[in-house]
Amino acid sequence: MTIRKAENKDTAKVLALLHQVLEVHADLRPDLFISGTTKYTDEELHAIFADEKTPVYVAVDENDTVLGYAFCVLEEPVPSNNLHPHRTLYIDDICVDEAARGQHVATRLYEHVKAEAERLGCYNITLNVWEGNDGARKFYETMGMKPRKTMLETILGEEA
Repeated sequence: MTIRKAENKDTAKVLALLHQVLEVHADLRPDLFISGTTKYTDEELHAIFADEKTPVYVAVDENDTVLGYAFCVLEEPVPSNNLHPHRTLYIDDICVDEAARGQHVATRLYEHVKAEAERLGCYNITLNVWEGNDGARKFYETMGMKPRKTMLETILGEEA
């Protein structure tokens, strides 16, 4: 297995994986996610792949078939009166093809992202996990991640 930057030739497989991850989220939160869709179009993916501030890494097998991806966003320090400036590599999404699970693809992707964050001079790596996605949360905790903050919500119109 090799980890490399995503290229336009990877678009169809990345879209298929985006669909897989969308369905996980739609099952968890059908009030927010629309089943049968994907987060990006072909054109949007090509723009993301070309932008140095939004690196996408793909894990590929010996035939250069995409097994999984990690979408990242390089966040630059924001001027603040009360926070130390720090560069962050935010993981927007990691997905491993259902057929490739159990082969440590996600671990290799995460380790690659971590090495890239260090190379880019980042202070930290951050991400969000949807409540109820227990498998993802357990994986990230196994990778050494710890909660930074918790986002809570009240859905208006629901009875308590």
